[in-house]
Amino acid sequence: MEAIHVMEARRLVLQTQLDAMKTQAERNKWGQFATPTELATDILVYARSLMSSDLQVRFLDPAVGTGSFFSALLKTFSLAQIVGAVGYEIDSAFANGASQLWSNGHLRIYNADFTRVLPPESEKMKFNLLICNPPYVRHHHLLKAEKRRLRIAVEQAISIRLSEQSGLYCYFLGLSHLWLAEGGLAGWLIPSEFLDVNYGKQIRKYLQERVTLLRIHRFDPKEVQFSDALVSSAVVWFRKFKPPVDHEVEFTFGGTLTQPHFSRFISISALDAKTKWTRLSLMNINAPSVISDISQLETSDLTLSYNNVSGKGSGAYKQLSFAGFVGPAGIKAHRGKKLGDLFHIKRGLATGANDYFILNERQVAQSRIPAQFLLPVLPGPRMLPFDEVMADDEGLPLLENRQFLLACDLAEADIQAHYEPLWEYLQVGIKKGVSKGYICSHRNPWYTQERRPACLFLCAYMGRQNSKRGTPFRFILNHSKATATNAYHMLYPKPHLQKALEADPQLARVIWQALSTISQDSLIEEGRVYGGGLHKMEPRELANVPADLIFTLLESNAALIIP
Repeated sequence: MEAIHVMEARRLVLQTQLDAMKTQAERNKWGQFATPTELATDILVYARSLMSSDLQVRFLDPAVGTGSFFSALLKTFSLAQIVGAVGYEIDSAFANGASQLWSNGHLRIYNADFTRVLPPESEKMKFNLLICNPPYVRHHHLLKAEKRRLRIAVEQAISIRLSEQSGLYCYFLGLSHLWLAEGGLAGWLIPSEFLDVNYGKQIRKYLQERVTLLRIHRFDPKEVQFSDALVSSAVVWFRKFKPPVDHEVEFTFGGTLTQPHFSRFISISALDAKTKWTRLSLMNINAPSVISDISQLETSDLTLSYNNVSGKGSGAYKQLSFAGFVGPAGIKAHRGKKLGDLFHIKRGLATGANDYFILNERQVAQSRIPAQFLLPVLPGPRMLPFDEVMADDEGLPLLENRQFLLACDLAEADIQAHYEPLWEYLQVGIKKGVSKGYICSHRNPWYTQERRPACLFLCAYMGRQNSKRGTPFRFILNHSKATATNAYHMLYPKPHLQKALEADPQLARVIWQALSTISQDSLIEEGRVYGGGLHKMEPRELANVPADLIFTLLESNAALIIP
């Protein structure tokens, strides 16, 4: 055992040296994040609990790195029990270093891309224990031709066609199916986002139908497993055979694999690859702090009252309040309604270079860019001190840190001929390389901007629960003509709601306050979470947030016709 600890110490030194050879940006691009020793050990201890003590182990790690899982294997299984151990590593520096480290012959390391290696043809040569922390490479770092190759290979392996938005770890999981012996055990340390995102549907389908899913352990996002990667992780366990009809899957959360904070079992038949599994696995783990779905209330539990209040600069408005939850007759519950039934939800505009295209008032004065090419734009959520943005007589936001977006569709020749200050500013952007950035280089002309008219209602795109506000998502009521960047989602009222707002402008505040009553639990449920407790939500996810209560509130306004 002492020799094993010595080898692990040497491995950690090697890991540190190899990591230092690359920048953080390079490691992010290639998805190289080593598994911490304690986590690797916890995973192998749990693997041992699922395997017979007399079973001869054939071990495979498709992304072996320096061998953290193999090192943990040696701690938890006897050498006599390990009859074979193989690792694949695409990075030659890691492969060569690990080969020298484990030169005693217990681990065979191949310097190769696992996704290009042919699986064993013989069942005897396949592996009965597969443990892997695959490279976390996002889809936009994969070339189009590479995606096509991987998608075809996975479809041939498991008859499932992965989404083009799939990360590299999805392809690793799919291709490994042919390497695992019948009845073999697999443990995958992967980003937990697959439980909820659209591209994860195919992975969830595979886990539900092609193998016997044993357990999914999701680590608490506040307890980051990787010090050098902002990712929320999960460990997925399954055996390679189809699940029994009455099979149940264990979902655990928080703590460690051997000592989770929460556990529940769900019938495999109750799982649906089209739905988010995080919601199912954590149902009832915490009671919602704010009621957000009218279906949670009895018919007699709701009271609505509107009080006339006047606010400076905003005229008279109706303020929403709740009183004792004793409701009048006639309130209808609009069960199953979503925010997408009320709003067209779009991400704010992506400029391609905020520090260049967004100017403060001092920069506007210095640049002398004509006002016709400058649109007011809201600062990011962290810099926005209020949830309600008032406006002056010209529609500019009443903010100290007022900002403006450079937006122009004119051809360069017209700008050079008629707008010298703007032309000079564009030359600065060209010299800085802004015009060659990914977004700008795909636009014609490179300095044009997306169309995102100002709107009344916005929602912050991401945030943390441990922020000063204590809530990751905020709804903003915007009275100004300012547009917003992709730090926000923009909620454009659908025609029936827009008509009601035009008939009664005071309704805007009622809607905003109703949006603000949506519990953070409901919003978090629809989004996804990353390491460190960073929550994000895409437009389609926000559109899926329950809005039954809002519909019920709006129904009392005669101007609004509920479709």
